Amino acid sequence: MANRGDRADAVGTSAGAAGSADAGDMLDDDLATEAPASPNVSVDLPAPVRVAPADEIAVSIPDEPISPGQVGLVDTSTMSIEFVDAALDGSEPVDDVDDGVVPLPAVDERQSRRDRLRGEVSKSPESANMLTADRLIDTRKRRRPAPEGAWQAFVYAVTLHLVNLGDAPRVRARKELDARIDKQFEGGTRFVPVLTRKGGVGKTTITALLGMALSDVREDRIIAIDANPDRGTLSERVNKQTRSTVRDIVTQAPSITSFNDFSTMVSRDETRLDILASDTDPMLSEAFDENDYNVVADLAARFYSIALTDCGTGIVHSVMRATLQRADSIVIVSGGSVDEARLASETLTWLEANGYAHLVRNSVVAINTATQGTSLVKLDEIESHFRSRVREIVRIPYDPQLAAGSVIDYKSLRDLTRESARRLAAIVMDGLPARRSD
Repeated sequence: MANRGDRADAVGTSAGAAGSADAGDMLDDDLATEAPASPNVSVDLPAPVRVAPADEIAVSIPDEPISPGQVGLVDTSTMSIEFVDAALDGSEPVDDVDDGVVPLPAVDERQSRRDRLRGEVSKSPESANMLTADRLIDTRKRRRPAPEGAWQAFVYAVTLHLVNLGDAPRVRARKELDARIDKQFEGGTRFVPVLTRKGGVGKTTITALLGMALSDVREDRIIAIDANPDRGTLSERVNKQTRSTVRDIVTQAPSITSFNDFSTMVSRDETRLDILASDTDPMLSEAFDENDYNVVADLAARFYSIALTDCGTGIVHSVMRATLQRADSIVIVSGGSVDEARLASETLTWLEANGYAHLVRNSVVAINTATQGTSLVKLDEIESHFRSRVREIVRIPYDPQLAAGSVIDYKSLRDLTRESARRLAAIVMDGLPARRSD
């Protein structure tokens, strides 16, 4: 009986479970029928691609990032880009993109107005290179500077500056002489020694006159060095402003590093000529030799454009050798007497015999007529003799100020004396090379 009851309970339990399962399935079917599920789909679309035009690509810079570590490795050398003309390689030319910019007309380098009349219109568009000052400026309306000369200045004034006759002949000659004296040089200092074998003929006077004439016109620095080992007197031709001599230059050479240092050891006159005095102690004058002169000359070459050297009578002295080795031209001084002219000519002979023939051919002879006996000598014959040996001759006339042998006031000299000094300066400048490699 118990077994029959247990089987009945088991059957009931199974039936209930089956009924519950069927009921659940029926409920799911009803829910599916009433609310169907919607699927979610994610799709990645490609980004829009911009196609750059050809003209933009031609001028674009490649977008290649560079790391900081690679900056030092970038090659900064110059690159060349070759442009190929489409008409040369056979391909069709590409039409330029119309960007609204009107191109400039082609420039014809062969354009010239030489074959056309003034004011004539060119058949082709002209380039900006054709607008030159020679074409556009009317030279007839350009105002010339006021003329110099009594009559020329009067006409210029009464015509209200409409008539300009130009400078007087005397003024033109003066300006031409100034231009010769003001000759420009390149490549170092020019050395010009003044020498002769005869003492008392006026070497020191001629040296001072030549330096004053140069300094009065030129804007650069001129120095006259007294290299006379026998106690020269060049410094006595100007007002002394220092007690320093060539000996001080030699002993203090290492400490002279600027022009201010050097200028404290020279005397300067009103024409801006600097004069370096010789040794005043007779016990030390003979000690000034070739090496000492080279020290002084080397320092002078650092600060001056032209260096004049007043040489002594000892032509075989070692200072003379150093002077002639640096010389670009020489001035031979002769007096107006027979013996003075003969000794000056013998000086030329000695120079030719000792390897300085090139200096003789380029030399200038200054005849000082302030010496005694000049009135009895045929100066024309002396000039005729020297013209056969040297480049040019200048006669220095007698002047009371020069004959006094004291300080020379250049502005107070006679007009003829000052003009002779200027002519000597111009002739000396004509013989100096304008350019030199050293």
